[in-house]
Amino acid sequence: MGTGTASDATDGEAGLLSAVGAGDTALVKRLLQEDSDPGLREAAFCLAVRTYAGDIAQLLLQYGADAGRCGPEELLPLRDAVESGSPALVEALLDQRIRGRYPQTELLEMRDLARRRHEMGAGAELRRRTGAEEALVHTRVQDDEYYRVGELTLGGRSVRDGHAAILTDLEELLGIRASFEELMARALHHDQDHTAWGRATILLAHRRDRETWEAAAALRTRPGPSHRLFGAEVLRLTHLFDDSDADAFAGPALDIFTDWSRTETDLAVLTEVLNALGEQADSRAQEALLAHAGHPDAGVRRMVAAGLGGWRELPDVADRVRQALLVLMTDVDTAVRRDACLRVAQGSDRAPVLAEAMAALLGDPDRQVQVAAVHGLALHNDERCVEAARRLRPPRPGGSSEEHYLDAVWRYEWRRDGR
Repeated sequence: MGTGTASDATDGEAGLLSAVGAGDTALVKRLLQEDSDPGLREAAFCLAVRTYAGDIAQLLLQYGADAGRCGPEELLPLRDAVESGSPALVEALLDQRIRGRYPQTELLEMRDLARRRHEMGAGAELRRRTGAEEALVHTRVQDDEYYRVGELTLGGRSVRDGHAAILTDLEELLGIRASFEELMARALHHDQDHTAWGRATILLAHRRDRETWEAAAALRTRPGPSHRLFGAEVLRLTHLFDDSDADAFAGPALDIFTDWSRTETDLAVLTEVLNALGEQADSRAQEALLAHAGHPDAGVRRMVAAGLGGWRELPDVADRVRQALLVLMTDVDTAVRRDACLRVAQGSDRAPVLAEAMAALLGDPDRQVQVAAVHGLALHNDERCVEAARRLRPPRPGGSSEEHYLDAVWRYEWRRDGR
């Protein structure tokens, strides 16, 4: 427990375990950032798993909890985790340090169980178990750091609808190759922020083969926006994950997304297409983004702001990119202003007019825009960041990203003073 007293350690242990028991993910994260006792993390991991808190269990693993130090009797049976419908919980129990505890026969049984629950539907299974006839209560909950799932409650019992994602995970673990069509069907049963969607697109993108690429590309002409969105995400991630020297998908991705951006009318799909273009180090991609800089939808403009000017040595579009970012930094939408400021902050363009635009945002009514402006001035070695940082109120508890941005100020002072 660091250098504190025995009493401090006791209080810290009680605090972390209490936070885990209460399901307070933000508090758990804050306490983990302050605590370094590995034994405490293992105890907290065991408790998180037993209380079905998959997101907290994942967080504890990220902060160094060793699942292998938890005995089988201290953890939830894998069957119970699969039944719960929480992909995060199942993933925690399949951590590589304890995966060997489950024989292949058990993993196959769990694969079959996940498939049955997925095909039956979480709501139907919950109604069968409870025998209750009242209406199901459906909510959306965060299942892990990145994805959400549905949670259904009936007769005092709850279950999550992540069985499709669990099925995908177990198939991958067992070396079973599901078809493109089946993975897509599992994803399209949910929204883009659902774990089942994320598991499917990531798995398909990692295949990086021509068959998968062509199947995803063919979805561009489908009338349903959800099909086009799924295809766009698979294509984007395929290129994003291609870290080979050949980068075989860079050219095809640039061609398809540049053309696609001119015709797509659905906002969600267009946003995904523009996201892909922002990941391309090419003037054609920047031109396509510039064409949407004045789009009426704030979400589209935000994606333009995030994708412009992120690459060096594109002189043929540099002036227009700069002008577009200057306009986006004055956008009526707060998120657009913030993202445009962050792009300018982290970009290679050091034109004085950009520093002046960031300085103007120090008086923005939104704190996050102010923080972005302070961050940007520090990265641009502008002395005004120091006084602006002093004028800001202290970061909110748990505001780790804000602290990261403001850390740029002391790094600037370090450089300035030659330390």
